[in-house]
Order: sequence, then structure tokens, then C-alpha cells
Amino acid sequence: MEDDTFSRDGNGTQIDGKIMQTFQKNFVQVQNILDQNRLLINEINQNHESKMPDNLSRNVGLIRELNNNIRRVVDLYADLSSSFTKSMEASSEGDSSGALRSDSKAGHKRKPV
Repeated sequence: MEDDTFSRDGNGTQIDGKIMQTFQKNFVQVQNILDQNRLLINEINQNHESKMPDNLSRNVGLIRELNNNIRRVVDLYADLSSSFTKSMEASSEGDSSGALRSDSKAGHKRKPV
């Protein structure tokens, strides 16, 4: 019976279950933040259209919150990218097909002449 901590993607690459959980968790966080941003943008637009001074003043805080959320999304995607790169490097270690090793050097083997 195969080890349940690994699954195979469409290309036959093994992916650690914990890595998949991390990816899924981060994607859910990103989606939640994007949903919140949609609500913030709608409120900002309504406040802007009302042209009421109190609503326009409130937009300052809403726009700051929106900017912070965008930064969080960027950070989450950076973390995902880093995790994905590390997992791909780990899965290709020992592979002599020219893939990058964990030391970021190509694993090329010279062919005898």
C-alpha cells in the first residue's frame, strides 16, 4: 500500500500531503481576503457616490484597510511561491535530468565523448 502523505499530480510528480494542505490553506486565506476586498470596494464606491463628508472621511480608513489586505495577498502568494519552489527542489533532488538541486546548481551529468 502506498504512503498516504504523497499524492501524484497530473505529471506523475509526488506532492507531500502537508504541502498540499499549506497550499489549500493559503488559497482559502487569499480568497477570503479577496472577498473582503470586494465588499470594501463596494462600500468605498457607495461612500464616494454619496459625496457626504462623513462617508468620504470614512473612505480613508477603508482604503487603508484595502491596501493592507492587498499586501497580505501579495505576502501569501510569495509564501506559496517559495513553498512550491522548495517542494519542487526537494522532489527533484537526486534527479540527474538537469533540475536544480537545493543548492540551486544544475544537476547536469557530463556525457563521455
